[in-house]
Amino acid sequence: MFHPFRHSVENIELPKQFTYPFSYEPHPLSLQATDEVLAYLSTKKEWHEELSHGKMFGVLVARDPLGKVGFLAAFSGQLAGTYQHEYFVPPVYDLSEPSGFFREEERNISAINQEVEHISNSAEYLRLKEEISLKQARLESLVASWKQRIEEAKSRRDALRESGITEEQNGELIRESQFLKAEFKRQRVAEESALEHLRNELAGIESRIEALKQERKRRSANLQNRLFDQFVFYDAKGETESLCGIFQRATLPVPPSGAGECAAPKLLQYAYLNHYEPLCMAEFWWGDSPKSIVREHGHFYPACKAKCEPILNFMLQGLDVEPSPFSSTPHKLDLEIVWEDETLLVVNKPAGVLSVPGKSEAPSVYSFVRERYPEATGPMIVHRLDMATSGLLLIAKNKEAHAALQQQFEHHTIRKRYVALLEKTLPMDRGEIILPICPDVEHRPCQMVSDEYGKYAETHYEVIERKDNRTKVYFYPLTGRTHQLRLHAAHVRGLHAPIIGDELYGTPSTRLYLQAQRIEFDHPVTGKRICVEVKPEF
Repeated sequence: MFHPFRHSVENIELPKQFTYPFSYEPHPLSLQATDEVLAYLSTKKEWHEELSHGKMFGVLVARDPLGKVGFLAAFSGQLAGTYQHEYFVPPVYDLSEPSGFFREEERNISAINQEVEHISNSAEYLRLKEEISLKQARLESLVASWKQRIEEAKSRRDALRESGITEEQNGELIRESQFLKAEFKRQRVAEESALEHLRNELAGIESRIEALKQERKRRSANLQNRLFDQFVFYDAKGETESLCGIFQRATLPVPPSGAGECAAPKLLQYAYLNHYEPLCMAEFWWGDSPKSIVREHGHFYPACKAKCEPILNFMLQGLDVEPSPFSSTPHKLDLEIVWEDETLLVVNKPAGVLSVPGKSEAPSVYSFVRERYPEATGPMIVHRLDMATSGLLLIAKNKEAHAALQQQFEHHTIRKRYVALLEKTLPMDRGEIILPICPDVEHRPCQMVSDEYGKYAETHYEVIERKDNRTKVYFYPLTGRTHQLRLHAAHVRGLHAPIIGDELYGTPSTRLYLQAQRIEFDHPVTGKRICVEVKPEF
């Protein structure tokens, strides 16, 4: 499991702190370990078809008890139908153990599924449903036919009465009416009784199906809870905590399915149990890009938020970890005001500055304008830019102007132009990207493409320059979804060319090369069309 490096690493300086797993640049030792894992995977021909669909792998560079530096490797979930492979560290808990409680209870649940399917497809069940459908149609036809017959008879009696009839004749008409209604009721009751009998028979079978489904639900919940209890994690101090305990500490609901099965927790667990000193870590993707999220073969990615963040926050206790780049020391912000009058202003937000206050105490555009214009009313911030994106932000000094500008955004009358530098050369000079977007709950703050749950998002683009296998473009977003331009650029169904410096959807760099460079809007007071533009920063 602990692999020595095939080539000497003595000339590579050891990291001073362990990798912050949610935002990092891979250490040279992690890069070398990754190359060796990639070389190993390339020899496993029997896995290539499965791996082509994509899987996350991880490496952990560590020092063994004798002081020798090597690395551990892991994969997320299963590989080739099992959790155990000699080259990779074992799972925290092996769900595939045939004699374990998980497999036994899984067989019980599977038996319930089979029984539900057997009953649902039985001849008796299907016959009853068909007979009920036919009986219901017959009853509806009978009711409609009798209602028409009764209505026609009534019309005929009314016509006779208007023409003049004797008391005896009127009595006969009354008896006719009573007879028709009684006969209608008799036939309807007979049909309804037969239908009710069939429905009761069907209800008995469906009650059995529902009882089985409830039993399945109860067993599944109990199995999940019992399974969570089997996942016991260590931290660097030797302390332990169950999966449920970790999520309770983080004041989160029950752990999501698959929690604890990712590469990073496996690597740290094995290192702690075998007294290896963790030095650095990285996770990378092998295979084709998925349909929804952005993953590129051979690229490195941070640990996932939904499943791994609470676990890793516990497991990293006792290690000297790099500081989070998201918890920068607060400093006073001085923004460039590009355009201003008594109603509104446009500021030029630098990359790395928040539009509105976040969890940290870092200053934001909102805090800057609120301090500078204490008499302003309303929310002030009309729209937002990602923290990593630089460029123009529109600010309203009163709530009336804010409402008017918000309405322009809703009606898509505000035009924005972004300039971006992409990692690849685009073949087309211009085009459009229409891909629906929604949050990726397992990898917040990332977004994902989803035809089922995503909201409509449309972007037009225009190539400005191609140089050194890169492309500079103008982006024109027609909608304003979170991370719209970044995801439309990076996704395989979009341009498949991430914006340079996009650490969420591409490769980290000195900055995110995306700038909100021009904005056009109607002045909320004068109605005059205003265009504000700054020079491209790159």
